[in-house]
Amino acid sequence: MAINLQKGQRVDLTKGNPGLSKIMVGLGWDPVQQNKGGGLFGSLFGGGSGGANVDCDASVLMLDENGKVKGNSDVIYFGNLKSRDGSIQHTGDNLTGDGAGDDEQIFVELSRVPAAVHKLVFVVNIYDAVKRKQHFGMIQNAFIRIVNPSSNETLLHYNLTDNYNGMTSLIVGELYRNGQEWKFGAIGSGTSAGSLGEVVKSYS
Repeated sequence: MAINLQKGQRVDLTKGNPGLSKIMVGLGWDPVQQNKGGGLFGSLFGGGSGGANVDCDASVLMLDENGKVKGNSDVIYFGNLKSRDGSIQHTGDNLTGDGAGDDEQIFVELSRVPAAVHKLVFVVNIYDAVKRKQHFGMIQNAFIRIVNPSSNETLLHYNLTDNYNGMTSLIVGELYRNGQEWKFGAIGSGTSAGSLGEVVKSYS
């Protein structure tokens, strides 16, 4: 049975699941349904139901022991779907977030993550947010979950329920080493970084 996490909670991942070496990290979100007649959401988001889709992108930052990204190859996103060592594989971009379930999925082979990588930070940002005048107040039902792909069992689930109005990127959660084990932290903090590049800069 999945453990439902609260913001700031940290839990053992591998210790409680002996033999777990590969996980699937699913991230999901839905666009807020805009009122056709304008109304509250119409006035906030620029009119009726014809607004542009909010294109959210999930990414992983591979951090060293100092919490830094060493280079561009340590950022896994729609433009770089696989880490150099093959331990992380992004399944690709979802442009709208419509529909139930995961919108983007990232597979991590924990046993293959290089020893120099101490933390994996999962980020969701809005593509071209500044130009499109879009923010996470236009997104609802955001979550991250960790699944054991061999049994399809959801191990951890974290719903992001804060008010992210005006925020253009989310630091969703992080996987980090704790001795020989891996732990997961539910972060859920929003930032005003206008692009993934800006998020990466804060870790370099």
